[in-house]
Amino acid sequence: MARPTTAILSRERIRDAALRLIDDEGLAGFSMRGLARALGVQAPSLYSHYANRDEVLDAVANLLTRQVDTSGFADGRWRRGVETWARSYRASLAAHPNAVPLVASGAGRREDFLAMSEQVHAGLLSAGWPARHATEIAGAVKYLVVGAASTPFASGFADDARVYLERYPALAQAHRLPELAEEIDSESFELGLACLLDGLAARHAGVRHLE
Repeated sequence: MARPTTAILSRERIRDAALRLIDDEGLAGFSMRGLARALGVQAPSLYSHYANRDEVLDAVANLLTRQVDTSGFADGRWRRGVETWARSYRASLAAHPNAVPLVASGAGRREDFLAMSEQVHAGLLSAGWPARHATEIAGAVKYLVVGAASTPFASGFADDARVYLERYPALAQAHRLPELAEEIDSESFELGLACLLDGLAARHAGVRHLE
């Protein structure tokens, strides 16, 4: 029997192709037809594996969320847990900036997102944080991570150095951002994370469970 000329489809192959397509072309233009074309198949064949476009996107979001490390909460040290989680979360999103809005849109029925959130909340609760505080901390970290991954600070400075020197003297060093973009974005994120953690540490010392 002759081998098929097209590789057999699987949920994983479709999901991975979808992520590559989002990386290359963005989320707004993603379609099942375009995905089928990238895979060299007809669109109807995709529906044997995924019911619709949203289900494919959920699979992509689950994949990126699954790469986030929450193991730092295992030993009961909440600060280490938040640090590990936040850095890993940012790294996963920064590797696929076009997919940030997808992951940031929330849990829905995404099992991996819910599992990640469960581990984070469990770690915070076991360290003595009240449930409401745990939810607020998780939200604050998400806002920091998503903001860092979706809107790099350096991307806002694109003009020639003379523009800043002449019109915005306080931004005289802004022209150097393109060459230092990765370093500045990383250090800005770490500064924000450290400030958040220091503030939380001060609050944790006197926190009381809410009724």
